Amino acid sequence: MGTSAAHPNSKTLPLAAVAELGDEAMALARPDLHPREFVALLLDKALFPDAVRFVAHALPKREAVWWAWVSARRAAGDAPAPAIKAALDATEKWIAQPTDELCRRAMDAAQKAGLGTAAGCAGLAAFFSGSSLAPPEAPPVPPGEFLTAKAVSGAVILAAVSKEPKKAPEKFRAFVAQGLEVTQRIKLWDSKPA
Repeated sequence: MGTSAAHPNSKTLPLAAVAELGDEAMALARPDLHPREFVALLLDKALFPDAVRFVAHALPKREAVWWAWVSARRAAGDAPAPAIKAALDATEKWIAQPTDELCRRAMDAAQKAGLGTAAGCAGLAAFFSGSSLAPPEAPPVPPGEFLTAKAVSGAVILAAVSKEPKKAPEKFRAFVAQGLEVTQRIKLWDSKPA
C-alpha cells in the first residue's frame, strides 16, 4: 500500500478487509481509528494473528519480507537446523538484493526447510515478491497482490507459536511491535500536512 494524501485513518477499514481479518477483529475496525490504534486494540483483545495480518498487508513487500525474516530468525534460535539456516540465509540475500534469481533461490531453500516453518514461509514471501511464479523459461505469471503478505503472516505467526507456545502472547507482542516500528521508520501512516 504506499502513502497517499488521504488521512491514514481512512486506510484502516480497507486494509482490514484485504487482510481477511476475523469477525471479531473486523467488528473493531472503524474509520476513525488510526491504523496503529487499531493494531493496539487488536493486541489488547489478544487478537494476535489479526494484528500480524493487518501489519503484513500494510507493509511494502521488501519491508514485510524483512519482518518475516527477523521473526523467523528469532524463532530459529542460535543453532537452527541446516535447512532452516539455509532458508534464512537465502531470504536474507533476497532482502539485500531483491532479484528474481535470488527470490527463486529463497523458494528452493524454503521448500527444503518446509513451508510449515517460519523460515520456510519467509522464503516463500521472498518468492512471492518476485516478478513471476512461473519457471524462468516460461511466460511470466505475476504473483497475486497479497501473496507476499499472506506468507509474511504465516512466518510471523509460526515464529510466535511454534516453540514455547505458552510464551506466544509475549512473542506476538514483540513481533508486532517490530512490524509497527517498520511502519514508523518508513512513515507509512504519517499524514501529510494540509
